[in-house]
Amino acid sequence: MSDDVIASPRANAPMAPSAAVAASFSALESALDYLNAAEIEQVRLAFRFADQAHSGQLRNNGDPYVTHPIAVALQCTEWKLDAQALCAALMHDVLEDCGCSKADLVQQFGPQVADLVDGLTKLDKLEFDSREQNQAESFRKMLLAMARDVRVILIKLADRTHNMRTLGDMPRRKWSRISTETLEIYAPIAHRLGLNNNYRELQDLAFKHLHPWRYQALSKALEKSRNRRQDLVAKVRGEVEGALLRHGLEARIVGREKTLFSIYNKMDSKHLSFAQVTDLYGFRVILPELLDCYRALGILHQIYKPLPDKFRDYIAIAKMNGYQSLHTTLVGPFGANIEFQLRTPAMDVVAESGVAAHWLYKASAADGPVQQEPDARWLQSLLDIQQVSQDAAEFWDHIKIDLFPDSVYVFTPKSRILTLAHGATVVDFAYTIHSDVGNRAIGAKINGEQVPLSTRLKNGDMVEILTSPHAQPNPSWLGFVKTGRARSKIRHHLKTLALEESHALGERLLLQALRAEGFIGLPDETDAAHQATWDKLLRFTGNRNRRELLTDLGLGKRIAGMVSKKLAALLGEIGHKPDVLLISQERYGIAAEDQASQGVVSLDGSEGASVQYADCCLPIPGDRIVGYLGKGDGLVVHTDDCPTGKRLLHRDSERFLEVEWAEEPTRSFETSVLVTVNNGTGVLAKVAAALAAAEADITHLHMGDERGQSTIDLRFALAVRDRVHLARVLRQLKRTPAVVRAQRLRPQRPGS
Repeated sequence: MSDDVIASPRANAPMAPSAAVAASFSALESALDYLNAAEIEQVRLAFRFADQAHSGQLRNNGDPYVTHPIAVALQCTEWKLDAQALCAALMHDVLEDCGCSKADLVQQFGPQVADLVDGLTKLDKLEFDSREQNQAESFRKMLLAMARDVRVILIKLADRTHNMRTLGDMPRRKWSRISTETLEIYAPIAHRLGLNNNYRELQDLAFKHLHPWRYQALSKALEKSRNRRQDLVAKVRGEVEGALLRHGLEARIVGREKTLFSIYNKMDSKHLSFAQVTDLYGFRVILPELLDCYRALGILHQIYKPLPDKFRDYIAIAKMNGYQSLHTTLVGPFGANIEFQLRTPAMDVVAESGVAAHWLYKASAADGPVQQEPDARWLQSLLDIQQVSQDAAEFWDHIKIDLFPDSVYVFTPKSRILTLAHGATVVDFAYTIHSDVGNRAIGAKINGEQVPLSTRLKNGDMVEILTSPHAQPNPSWLGFVKTGRARSKIRHHLKTLALEESHALGERLLLQALRAEGFIGLPDETDAAHQATWDKLLRFTGNRNRRELLTDLGLGKRIAGMVSKKLAALLGEIGHKPDVLLISQERYGIAAEDQASQGVVSLDGSEGASVQYADCCLPIPGDRIVGYLGKGDGLVVHTDDCPTGKRLLHRDSERFLEVEWAEEPTRSFETSVLVTVNNGTGVLAKVAAALAAAEADITHLHMGDERGQSTIDLRFALAVRDRVHLARVLRQLKRTPAVVRAQRLRPQRPGS
């Protein structure tokens, strides 16, 4: 049952149930003239089913509850939705608490109707901006149901519209929650799908119940303004009609005024009074052909002067939701700003009904085909994002970015137009082209000039992405990308990469631990006997497969020593005997030159996200180090004298393992250096020159606020190759005349 208008029994209903239901269904039946006889009969059967399911349930105003689903279905007939959608609209609440099952619906109405009703049933109990998992899950189900079948969201929007129309019957304490939810979820979805009429109505109804006093005050002010400006509107309409007819253009001109919510938003955002809002009125000019729109535009610009920067050609470049029109704002009589929208009849249907235009034209083929297909790319992107999002909360984070975007239009090198959200960057553009282009991006050119990947795009930019087969997404991209698609693809790639690295590390750790039990190499899972061993081991650890187990070992979620002991016992059960000599070598020490072959974890800096070098001590090659397998953090490397590492060793010694530096590290490592200098002009430049001479890269600099003092401390984060390189850097610094002291910053011991 709907969460918005709760059914409740009443002793004194204002209308007899049978009369109310009969009147409601009669209105619905009279609107079914676009269906054939068999389809109308199917809708009647759905009505009878819903009427019986909701028998005895009343709405808050005392009407039988079934009048609500009838009203929802009636709204759907305005979009000319098919019989299946109307049946689902009539029965959209029957699964929740009417004792009906999905199997009953499949049996009587078929699987498609049952799937629609089931999808609608899962859309309840949403609370805007809640981080609770169940609420995020509900929102994900709603959007995914919409992506699979857009009729789901059309029915839901019809349901929400009727609930908002009757919200006054609800307890006042619920107005704010339901209205906020409508403004922040349902109105943006209606806008995103091009349902302009519903979008405007939902906004105004939500505004009315969120701010009743402001709504009433603005409503009265608009009514007075409307009465005062009747002459102005009539004058403009007459002048425009006359001018168009003189040039042989027949047009249908429809007056339009701003909604109360849009007036309120403009007053609030720009700090205006009502009298200062000059563009209250507008006209929609409907012309037979596309070229007539451009001819009419020229005529309008001859009658009235256009405002600079207020012209938009959404015919040549349609909006993301399929909307097409020419927009221009002109200075009319008495200095009033008046907006004109010029479009064809086909564009008008898409502009007002969005995705519902498909059914409107299907029901009235004589009007011709839809010129602009409703934008299905966003619906498809929901499924793309779902495939790479780990949970509902993450999915919600990605989607809410895309719910209500302003648009920016850019070009590919082959002159293809792409529509992106306002504020989108080069990386967003790359992922819009293809995931592989985004993942391999290393740079870009905008209008022929090389730019950083974080550059924001502007209307009309021609963008070329530069790629490399060895490039990978950078985690820092998440700080500036705008679109949900780009964000989800980057996160997915980084997580996949981290899991691959953790899997490789976990395999090394298990091999090392298994050597201590006297076994060389992991059992072959393709062998039948060994497959049974792996199955038993996985039941012991609770993992679904071998790969997941090794990844968990690499992430530190499981201890390699415990798993190896169990695996050794299982191998013993099938007749494998441990190598006694190998056990004695592992447990009682071996020659240093043989260590590399015994499975000690060797580190060269290429391990990726599976190995972290602790920030508390910043180890570099040449330092004595230990490895701590953090729970879910992978392998964390500390220097052996690090106080943090020692505390962890005392508390969690079984999570430590032996690690060593590789002979040839593959990259530089960061360390911290304190340089005390005599305060004076150009000192920083001299120190930087000394560091450059020693081939050390400065990654960060912190200067204390020590103005007026004779010396100042400079704290550098430097990238060096190893301890030998660091010693050369410190010697170079100490030879610099302005430097008093240069030393490596080491972790502080407690109490020091």
